[in-house]
Amino acid sequence: MTSRTPGALRRTLRIVRPHLGKHWLLITGGLIALMTQVAMAVLEPWPVKWVIDAVTKSLGADIAGSASVPAATLPLLLGCGAAFIGLAAMRALSSYLTTVAFALVGSRVATDLRARVFGHVQMLSLRYHSVTPAGDTVQRLVGDIGRLQEVAVTAGLPLVGNVITFVVLSAVMLWLDPLLAMVIVGAAILYLLISRRSSKKITAASRTTRKGEGSLANTAAETLDAITVVQAYGLQSTVSGAFQRGNEKALTEGVKGRKLAAGLERRTDVIVGVATAIVLAGGGWRVLNGQMTPGDLVLFLMYLKIAMKPLKDLAKYTGRIARAAASGERVGELLDQSIDVTDRPGALSMTVMHGTVAFNDVVVDDGRDRELFSGLSLTIPAGQTVCLLGPSGAGKSTLVGLLLRMLDPRSGSVTIDGVDIRVHTLASLRGQVSVLLQDSVLFATTVRENIRYGRLDATDEEVEEAARSANAFEFISDLPQGFDTVLGGRGNTLSGGQRQRIAIARALLRDAPIVILDEATTGLDPEGRALVEASIRELTRGRTTIMVTHGSHAVHGADRVLWLENSAIVEDGSPAELLATPGSRLGGWLQQQQEPVAEVVR
Repeated sequence: MTSRTPGALRRTLRIVRPHLGKHWLLITGGLIALMTQVAMAVLEPWPVKWVIDAVTKSLGADIAGSASVPAATLPLLLGCGAAFIGLAAMRALSSYLTTVAFALVGSRVATDLRARVFGHVQMLSLRYHSVTPAGDTVQRLVGDIGRLQEVAVTAGLPLVGNVITFVVLSAVMLWLDPLLAMVIVGAAILYLLISRRSSKKITAASRTTRKGEGSLANTAAETLDAITVVQAYGLQSTVSGAFQRGNEKALTEGVKGRKLAAGLERRTDVIVGVATAIVLAGGGWRVLNGQMTPGDLVLFLMYLKIAMKPLKDLAKYTGRIARAAASGERVGELLDQSIDVTDRPGALSMTVMHGTVAFNDVVVDDGRDRELFSGLSLTIPAGQTVCLLGPSGAGKSTLVGLLLRMLDPRSGSVTIDGVDIRVHTLASLRGQVSVLLQDSVLFATTVRENIRYGRLDATDEEVEEAARSANAFEFISDLPQGFDTVLGGRGNTLSGGQRQRIAIARALLRDAPIVILDEATTGLDPEGRALVEASIRELTRGRTTIMVTHGSHAVHGADRVLWLENSAIVEDGSPAELLATPGSRLGGWLQQQQEPVAEVVR
């Protein structure tokens, strides 16, 4: 565990580094302002030294190097005061410019990184998304990247400036008084020794905290997504209990990390206090012995205070940096997920001529060493309507995922019109397929735009014509703003049948030669189902259609039924042929569904 601490920070820097190059001008300006700030910090104590030495000499004290020390005159005092104000103002201005420059860099890098990670997540296959909680992924995408940005500005920037200041001042102090300067070096070495172990513990606690917060985000997302079920079954206290336990665990680890960081800060305060006391006593003795002027001692103490600030800041920001490293590690884990479904070099654009689909000796696993299909072969002629039946987990959705290249087979091939779909670009392949799910996905935008997602270059007239063909035009026109009505999240302001008809309009607008229906009418009332089924008939007319279902109504009108069981096709034929076969699974299943066999055959 402890060996991962430096690795986590290096990994975070490696993630961020590719996004820095295009901001080189802003970074350069920030570094120039930072160096100016350091120079002003080095020069700022000198007017104080000159005033103290001049006043001390004017009061009659015998000080070292008195021959070179001017007497305290009004012009000298005013000049030193003006110089001090000028240096302080320059330092403040350069500090402001440095902060703004690096804040802009941090924001822009975080924006670029977030876009990169989001694009990467969208490209991950079904294997990843089927086993990874969405809430944790969102937490990494939003919370962890946001923390990286915050720490880069609030901790990283001050540390860079302070470290440079420490190095420069150490060199100046070695020039002024090598013996006293060794106190600074000793304090820095002592800090490094005590902070090393603490930093590892803080990073470990921060890593656990971020992981717990990711679990909390997932619990919250699942609960809100199923809020109807939670409220209907009175599960609020049960779900709240699970959330509270996770919340308390994250709190415990968070408090642990902050305690460790606070302990490091206080130990650093003691180190700084001891170093200051040694310099104060030793420097005072050297002044008495004529080896330093009082102004030199004040200058040295001011430099000591400035030089010790990096140690205090390192202790102060260790917790933040550790949490940033843990966040960076989580973002890195997400980026390390391999994209196993990609366009091949030189991939071609697909144009389906007929729509014949074939699965040729396909072998598929789910990414967890569990085989889903082994040597599956299946051909669906162009224009045929096929109904996929079978128990849950039989592999129906996996078969559909293969056709859409949501995952690729381990061996074998999937072809359309005899051509392996992997030779085509993903975008052009999926552009040839319309998908209609049980829970139609609608977005929080206008009805018009939801339909236009089927084909982004469609005109308003084409959108409205698709709505008419889907039997959706009438109810859309009755909405408050018609086609320009903005829907709620996931379209929950509409009924299930209305959502499905908008989704069908979207699929009709796509005008794809292959249609996939996945439980498209499940859960609808009889009236809504009748309207949706009429729309589906319009959608599937003349197209190769694959229907995934657990309901008997889907068998009506199917040219062919495939019964899947244990990831294999155990029955294949027309409804009439299968029902004429004694002991067929389709016949037994229809009897369980209390579906009249004659109605299906007809």
